[in-house]
Amino acid sequence: MSRMRKKKNLIPRMERCAAWLIQNPAELRGVWREKLSLAPDAPLYLEIGCGKGGFACGMAAAFPDVTFIAMERVNDALVVGMERAARENLKNLFFVSDDAANLLDFFAPGEVDRIYINFPDPWPPKKQAKRRLTNERFLEAYKYILSEEGEIHFKTDNKNLFAYSLNTFAATDFKLSNITFDLHADDIFNVRTEYEEKFASQGLPIYRLEAKKRPGMVPALSVAEMKLALALMRPPKQSDSQADEGEEEPAEDSANAEARPNSAPEGNA
Repeated sequence: MSRMRKKKNLIPRMERCAAWLIQNPAELRGVWREKLSLAPDAPLYLEIGCGKGGFACGMAAAFPDVTFIAMERVNDALVVGMERAARENLKNLFFVSDDAANLLDFFAPGEVDRIYINFPDPWPPKKQAKRRLTNERFLEAYKYILSEEGEIHFKTDNKNLFAYSLNTFAATDFKLSNITFDLHADDIFNVRTEYEEKFASQGLPIYRLEAKKRPGMVPALSVAEMKLALALMRPPKQSDSQADEGEEEPAEDSANAEARPNSAPEGNA
């Protein structure tokens, strides 16, 4: 895994855009809409592993009526997204500096309408499959926090991870749709991530799917079992000088996300 360049003055930089950082997400569990002054039925979308925030910022700018929560455990990456959100004055985007293994501590049952998982670490060795964000244990946790017909949108450049994920989504009874093995060749609304721009420039295909929670679907595990499973799946502690996916750092003021105006995501938006 390659390293990011260590951010200079990380803490002061984060402090300057602290209005976009949720300091204690566990305190908002069950009351996100209330604390963020949203309507009771306002859509709440979560991106897990937002990296430098290009996707989250692009989506927030394109859909101001949707509130986005972007989670990232590497602060050197997170601060780039926070600074962009501050520059663009995105009032509907907030960041969480934490690990996906703690999701159940941050969100109550049915609180999130959509989850985005973009280009996660594929953890290729079979013995590391438990750490993949599309592992069945993670999918059970997503069921828990998703609303009645909530959705997961998943993108990757890794063919093997995509095949694995198709199986795990099916095994956990999600309803799959809009499956594509070459996203950029299909007419599907898309905001590109920083990685996606790099892969597209190399002519690599992007794999994507949408997985919808079926009515009445409940997790196969208890909350205690899910929390224990997630704790065991936590990756090794990574320093803030490392990127989750080993990305080369682009210029901090670049706008890598591409959003088509006058298009809306399906579902609650």
